[in-house]
Amino acid sequence: MPIDFGRAEKRTHDYRRHGITNLFAALNVGTGEVVGHWRPSRDGRVLLALLEKATAPHAGREIHVVLNDLCTRTTPDVAAWMQRNAHVTFHFTPVGSWWLNQVETWFGLITEQSIRRGTFSSVSALINQVRAYIEHCNTRGEPFVWTATAHEILAKVRLVQANVTKLVENNAK
Repeated sequence: MPIDFGRAEKRTHDYRRHGITNLFAALNVGTGEVVGHWRPSRDGRVLLALLEKATAPHAGREIHVVLNDLCTRTTPDVAAWMQRNAHVTFHFTPVGSWWLNQVETWFGLITEQSIRRGTFSSVSALINQVRAYIEHCNTRGEPFVWTATAHEILAKVRLVQANVTKLVENNAK
């Protein structure tokens, strides 16, 4: 389809969705290994299946899981699982701070490198593409490396904080 001003891409008139799936993924930040789990719905059972799959290789070790604030974590099944697995600790990213969760960086990569602009004839075809991408990533096994030092990040935080303070003071006048 032709590109119009302000619209970089359009769908053809015969575009149709073949269904949806939800991808839950766990990233081992130490190794770069990704565990994927996809289902047509998002509920506590799906989160539990991913947790079981992701934590099984690390049984008995202390595990920290960083999550967004997806409500599936509040189900009674997940609460019971957490009680049985005291070595697992949940940490939640604040609203608007998705970038703190490194698996979100991985979601961006899979979108750009494997899914976006793809044509999938079925949900199964999409899942096969995702599965192949995960297998490819896991053969490389490279963890993400933060390029900024803690000092650089904190300096930027202080700068933003000072600018926000000035802005608030100027608006109060």
